[in-house]
Parts: sequence; C-alpha cells; structure tokens
Amino acid sequence: MFFPQQIFMMASKPARLKVILGENNVEKLTLRDGIPQSLVELTDIVQKTFNLVDIRLQYMDDDFGHEFFNLNSTNDLKDMGTIKVVQINVMPLTIVVTDEAPATVQQELDESSSVASNDTVPLSSPESVTSRTEQWPRKFSIRQFSFETEVQLERGNEEYRMNKKMLTLRTKAKSDILNGVIEDIYKYTAYPTDTHFCEVAEALIQKHPCLKEPGSYNGAYGWKQRFKYKMGNYRTELKGLGCPELCLNSKKETPNKAAAKGVKRPRRAEANYYPSLPAGESNETMEKERLEILTEMTKRNNERVVRNKMARTFAYRRQEIVNTEPRICNLQDRWPALFEQQEINEEFQRLVARPLETKFFAQLDKYGPALMALARSKGGEMREKILPIIHNFDQILCSESIDGPSLCYWATPICAPTECVVLV
Repeated sequence: MFFPQQIFMMASKPARLKVILGENNVEKLTLRDGIPQSLVELTDIVQKTFNLVDIRLQYMDDDFGHEFFNLNSTNDLKDMGTIKVVQINVMPLTIVVTDEAPATVQQELDESSSVASNDTVPLSSPESVTSRTEQWPRKFSIRQFSFETEVQLERGNEEYRMNKKMLTLRTKAKSDILNGVIEDIYKYTAYPTDTHFCEVAEALIQKHPCLKEPGSYNGAYGWKQRFKYKMGNYRTELKGLGCPELCLNSKKETPNKAAAKGVKRPRRAEANYYPSLPAGESNETMEKERLEILTEMTKRNNERVVRNKMARTFAYRRQEIVNTEPRICNLQDRWPALFEQQEINEEFQRLVARPLETKFFAQLDKYGPALMALARSKGGEMREKILPIIHNFDQILCSESIDGPSLCYWATPICAPTECVVLV
C-alpha cells in the first residue's frame, strides 16, 4: 500500500539544479525523481554525487536580488534553480578555556544562527571517542600492520606462492595481528556475531594466504577462534577503563540482577547503542542543554539551533532511553524535537549510521513492483479497500507517461477500456 506522499514523490518529474561548489567550480545536478521533499535526502545526494562531507546548502532567492540564503526546506527550490554548497568548518575543542566558556560561545552562536550570513558556519557538535559513523562493511578490509609484521607476511606470502609452505608467526607478530584486527572490528560493533568473525578470518586469509591452517576446513577456523577470545579480552579491558557501552552490563553496576537477565546489547544495525558523553560534559550540563532545547523550540525559524543541540545531546538521550526505558508519552514531553520529521531522520542517522529516507526509498524502488503485484492480487473485502488507491496510483502514472515512460513499469493493465492503459 502506498501513501499519497510516496506516490507524489515517485511520480515527480526530473529536475535540474545548478550547483556552485566554489569560486570557479560549478556543476549541474540532475534529479531523475524530482526535487526530494526532505532536505536531508537532498544533502545526502549532493554529498554522494560530488564526494563531499560536512556541508550545508544555500539557495538563490529571486525576491532579494538573487542573493543566497540558508536552505531550510526543499520547497524553496524549483527546476533550473541554483544552490550553493558551504563547507562546515569544525572548530577545535581547545577554544574552551573556562567552565563558563562553552555556554557563552554556544549562546552567541545560537543567537546569530537564525540570521546567519552566507559566510557564517555552525559549530559542529562534538563526538565521543566511541562514536561509530558506519555500518559493518560488505567486505572487511584488513589493515596494514607494523613494519616488522608486514615484512614477515610479505616473505611468507612469497614462500607460499612458490612452495605452498605455511608461515609460522612469531609471538609478537601474532599479537600485532590480533590487536590490530580487533580494534578494527570494534570500530563497527562491540558484540560481533559468529558470521562477523568468519568474514574477518576469511578476509585475513585472502590477503595473507601464508596464514592458512592445514587442519581447518577453510583454513581460517583457528583465526576465527582467536578473534573470539581476543574480542572477549578486549571488552574486559575496556570495561576496566570505564567504557559506558560495556560497563552497562557489568555485574558491579547491577548486583541484584542475574547475569543472564536484563542484558542490554545493541539490536541489529544499531551502531551507536550506548555512546559516551562528549569530552568535558556531564549529566548536569547535558540536562541544561535539554532545557535549552525546550526554550529554543518556542522561537520561530530556529531549526538550526535545535538541530545542533539535539546532535550535541545524542549520547545523553541514548543513555536515558537505555537506562530508564521511558514511555513514549514521557519521551515526547522531555524531547519533543525528537518527533519532528527532520529530527527523526537525523536521529536515525546518528543511531544506525545510515540515512533513513534515502535507504527507504531505494528499497521501495527495489521491491515496489513486487508489492504492487501483491496488492493487485488481493481479493474480496481487502481488494475493495485498496482498489481506489490502486486506481489513483494508475492515473498518476498514466498522466506521467504522456511526458515519458518513467515509472510505468510499476503498473499493470487493469484499467477499464475507456480509461488510459499503462503498458508494462
């Protein structure tokens, strides 16, 4: 079943935008599905198309002499319009020299952000050292180890290619490999599955075939077991250092609970399940930020300020949700900005390290024809309910097919003879 908003986006006409990347750098961007309704999706498309990171967009306003203004909604854009890419400069945290400085600096930025000029850039929110910015890769990449280890591996691989002879690693080299690989695994997840360990072990063997083990069915079983034990030791070490993500399930923190009950671990795809607070912050300072968000939401045209503060308080919000498991109504009272469309997209990006709308519509395009075929195959009362929606969808596609055959593969010829017929 498709909602009108989704149908409108799928049936949008292609759009072209002039993109200003620099003083003497101008490109043309063609949007085959039209201008996205979400600013987050448009920003993501620009970043991927031109290989950019940490940007914000501005648009040319015809009412003010073709000057550029910060783009807060894609409704301000039109076909053949002009947008400008502004890089967000990351300011170092060393500017904080007193306890009162962060609030002062943030307040000055908040007051000026709503009327910022073209040269003004927002202060990027700090990230903790445990923040994760990407999901588990499709193909795990093995890092380059220390010089001494690489020399042994290079000679071992050459000997394996010539004589099929396995390499016997020294203790120091084996420890170097285990420590390096485990650190790379932890960048993606603190609790890798058996499948993850298999992928890592096989990637190691593919890059360094001299490390194969003759007694293993795939030559990598022993390495998989070593990675498992090493990851357990690594988690214990980080827990002793006070890593919040691992101390969450420590017996010292929950002495009255059984070890097998109440274990809190990230679900599938949750990259930042329980991040630590930014450096120099505490629960008290984060609570002040939360109260400031409630105040800022009462002001008009203040989306950027709220967005920056929501990004800054992400770790505090996640710890509150995981620890207390509040009801939805209570969460909405404490974090009302979290239930707005743009913040839902931003929170999903921070939690899962993937763009929500881009991923959703990509999968919708992939499985859309099969879903429509399933909807059309329904009979009885269900068919009577969804038939008007299907007819509305077909009419949009029929009108769109006048300009071109785009999106017509979604429909099947169920229209009456007197109506417009969409061919597959």
